[in-house]
Amino acid sequence: MTDFYTGSPMEPEDLWFRDEFIDRLWEILRGEHVLLSAPRRTGKTSVMDHLAARPRDGFTPVSVFVQDLDHPNEFLLTLLDAFHAKHPNLFRTVFQSAVGWIGPVLERLEEVDVAGFKVALREQLPSGPDGWREFGDREFFQLTRRSGHKLLFIVDEFPDLIVNMRRKHPDLVRPFLGWLRGHCVNPRPRQDNLRWLLGGSVNLSSTLDSLDALDLINAFHDESLPVLTDSQVAEFVKRMLTERSVEFDTEVPNQVARLLGRPVPYFLQMITQNLYRWWKRKNRRVLVADVQQCFEELIVSSAARDKLQHFYSRIQQYYEDPKRSAAYALLAKLSVSEEGLGRSSLQQHFDRVLHERGATHPEYERRQLFNQLLRDLENDFYVSEIRADSPDGSLYDFSSGLLKSWWRKYYA
Repeated sequence: MTDFYTGSPMEPEDLWFRDEFIDRLWEILRGEHVLLSAPRRTGKTSVMDHLAARPRDGFTPVSVFVQDLDHPNEFLLTLLDAFHAKHPNLFRTVFQSAVGWIGPVLERLEEVDVAGFKVALREQLPSGPDGWREFGDREFFQLTRRSGHKLLFIVDEFPDLIVNMRRKHPDLVRPFLGWLRGHCVNPRPRQDNLRWLLGGSVNLSSTLDSLDALDLINAFHDESLPVLTDSQVAEFVKRMLTERSVEFDTEVPNQVARLLGRPVPYFLQMITQNLYRWWKRKNRRVLVADVQQCFEELIVSSAARDKLQHFYSRIQQYYEDPKRSAAYALLAKLSVSEEGLGRSSLQQHFDRVLHERGATHPEYERRQLFNQLLRDLENDFYVSEIRADSPDGSLYDFSSGLLKSWWRKYYA
């Protein structure tokens, strides 16, 4: 029986509907580096974990999570620490000729346990503002390439690293990205034994656009995690309930798909689990009408509230005013709309927010800011274009029906 996953990423054997996409990623990785983007809670990390657990084409994967890092030094140390922890024998083989910084740590590995490896390595890190660059060039890249071993570095939440670096060490963002890009294009991936898979749930393109640094990620193939279809959502509900011998109306799975809208797999897991618990509690067949009640219970549940709150709070963290204030205003308006709002209406609400804040942007700047905001809200999963031929311009609404209901209840 397949487990419900309402916390940790899925085990590879339970990752449904992603086989074709995973095949595609491996095909791309044969000749390119990849930037994988997806909204939080949509299964990005589960896909990356699958690649790490079941490598292909002779690659040895090294996975790191960099959401809380803010400096190139910590990036390199975390990467090397993960490499050593997961593949200690290969690590020693790859870096056996190291003499500058990794060498002294290797010489006393018997004195340094796994937990202390990163600390010992940090003690050897060269000082100075460009120490990370020298360390990376002469130790990391030179030796990993010289070894000939095929290594796949999987970096989760890479955009957060850049956002944090922009706040704490803004002068390092362009040098770091330029340095990484340089090593990704020379040598070309097909002539290189190293591959990079950078994943993120923050819109990296918008972040770099604000820094005029979009050119620094053009060495990566940009790939987005596909959205689950209505039929896949219905199949998931049907299979999970059937495995547990739940009796339900045939339209129950389709009703779940209708209410969720564009589905977040995490919330799909939660609503299906709620339906199962409902069936156990009521001890009767699950009806189509029951789905709405389970849906409403989910919205006010503490488990869902904590996760949904992230979508509200992240605007404060990643959007800068005036786009931050306008984003909250537009989402509040959309949450109480019946079938979304047209682009012209959204533009008017946006202009009103700027006016109330005393902003005096010329018309072309207001239009540019609005276009950027709408693009960011689409890329970050908040809204989707649901019709292109409305009298009010393209029609937009919340991507997720669950998020729209929650937003309307707490923030409209």
